[in-house]
Amino acid sequence: MATKAYAAQSAETPLAPFEIDRRTVGAHDVQIDILYCGVCHSDLHQARGEWGNTVWPCVPGHEIVGRVTAVGDHVSKFKVGDVAAVGCMVDSCQHCPSCDEGLEQYCQNGFTGTYNGHAFGRGENTFGGYSDRIVVKDDFVLKVSHSEEQLAAVAPLLCAGITTWSPLRHWGAGPGKKVGIVGIGGLGHMGIKLAHALGAHTVAFTTSESKKADALKLGADEVIVSKNEDEMKAAAGSFDLIVNTVAASHNLDPFIACLKRDGTLVLVGAPEHAHPSPSVFNMIFGRKSLAGSLIGGIAETQEMLDFCAEKGVVSEIETIAIQDIEKAYERMLKGDVKYRFVIDNKTLVNA
Repeated sequence: MATKAYAAQSAETPLAPFEIDRRTVGAHDVQIDILYCGVCHSDLHQARGEWGNTVWPCVPGHEIVGRVTAVGDHVSKFKVGDVAAVGCMVDSCQHCPSCDEGLEQYCQNGFTGTYNGHAFGRGENTFGGYSDRIVVKDDFVLKVSHSEEQLAAVAPLLCAGITTWSPLRHWGAGPGKKVGIVGIGGLGHMGIKLAHALGAHTVAFTTSESKKADALKLGADEVIVSKNEDEMKAAAGSFDLIVNTVAASHNLDPFIACLKRDGTLVLVGAPEHAHPSPSVFNMIFGRKSLAGSLIGGIAETQEMLDFCAEKGVVSEIETIAIQDIEKAYERMLKGDVKYRFVIDNKTLVNA
């Protein structure tokens, strides 16, 4: 099926109109007309070849919400007219131990990304949500229960939401737990909302005094300015869990110092350059852990979407036309968005 899209043809060329072919709907496939697609920082990295693994042409987008327009003969979970979503994955091996446990994001044979999904020459490249339709295996399609007026703000839950939800759930964020979120951006603002909705005492860490009011509105019970030594000292040894969303290299020791005994600092931000190595003594005197976490599996993502629909949780967004994507990238680099851009895909009609 001929499908309108926006693609980067190389690392040096801007995203521009492009036509791709979507496969015919198979027995286990769901076809979705895309209504909205969130703009993730990884889209920019891939479109500009900054991670070194981009396959050209590149059609980004893995925060997809749309309406089902066709289903295969063996599909029972979806019907035409349903609102559905697609996140960061469209396939995995489905037989390794991780896949068997519903942790497809850790597929030991490598999951297939929604776009740029077959790097290193392994078959046909995948194209993402900067397009007007997508065809996906039903096992990787998600149900959306939010109201129609919330759908644009649901899109970033498919990456920013699940990236913070997964560590919050895995490390037991909830009532009686003190949870910190480092960074108030696309990921961090969702971390604050979700930790608060889960019932944890939620503390936002920011380098900027000016973000205090925003963090409190998002659901933080407290805000700590991490550049303020007195505030950081007062927080020492008090956190069960800290989720670090910052995608820039920085010193982790001050946050490890904030952990209780047996507390965990989880990294979900992916900086271009490595963080300085943390002090060993800072960790062994307290049996503290430094961990990492990637998106979430399909079951976990569905759990997150259902929870968010029940609690009324959505992302804070600014809706844009696809024609403004390069401007959005430049603003994103400057941190000039509160807190996630979302493409209104009907603007592809004019592409």
